Amino acid sequence: MGDRLSGRIAIVTGAGMGIGRGIARRFAREGCHVVVVDVREDFGERTANELSTEFGAAARFSHVDVGRRPDVERMVRETVESEGRVDILVNNAQGYTPLVPLEEKTDDMMARSLETGLWASFWSMQAVFPHMREQHFGRIINFCSLNGVTGAWYSVDYNATKEGIRGLTRSAAREWGEHNITVNAIAPGAASEGYRAWAEQNPDQARGAEATIPLRRMGDPEQDLGGVALFLASDDGGYITGHTLFADGGGHMGTAWHPPRSTTPDGLGHFVADAGAPAS
Repeated sequence: MGDRLSGRIAIVTGAGMGIGRGIARRFAREGCHVVVVDVREDFGERTANELSTEFGAAARFSHVDVGRRPDVERMVRETVESEGRVDILVNNAQGYTPLVPLEEKTDDMMARSLETGLWASFWSMQAVFPHMREQHFGRIINFCSLNGVTGAWYSVDYNATKEGIRGLTRSAAREWGEHNITVNAIAPGAASEGYRAWAEQNPDQARGAEATIPLRRMGDPEQDLGGVALFLASDDGGYITGHTLFADGGGHMGTAWHPPRSTTPDGLGHFVADAGAPAS
């Protein structure tokens, strides 16, 4: 248990499971009062109860569909009414659609990704801004994805949403910095419940995917991703804004040429057909 977020009030969306749950747990361990936001009551209540029983933290579950602006505005309003302020906003929730080629994506699929990702982040940021401006303090952490950077297959709606969130993050960081509000984005790689379920069904693919990560493992939602979010939310991250942090074990670097070790003193052995022949 620590005190790096002692006295702070945080809203964490999508905190019922996965990365959001890991962040909520890490925040609670550091003395933060966490509003656990999720569309699933069973998962959301589970996380809120964990924070109270395991860490003795003040925690409250808020049932919210982040794809609906009235829900998002109510989430912030009730937090301020109940807790008196809001210091940290973590926009982690995101809806998903079937993995199909771009030409088969429907307007409904695109709308779902945008509403639960880009629009949800936009709405919640607008809602918390006047409160953070008044107290001259705020930490906003959005979630983007390496999928958007690389243009991953069959997820154009998700990719476009996550890149839109990066633009939203940078714009807010520039405009709101004078109010001591930092705004950053995390591109994660973590072994969430969903990833673990997929890995159990596809062990060979999972091993292959993890082999491409320099650290050779997927991140832990609480220890690894929660640690990055904690840094950005704490005083230690007070001079960081407008950034995208790739918390993915180095996976964003992609695969690289792995040459054999040099066989000659001058290092030219790689380029000589006969490694024993002198280079001219």
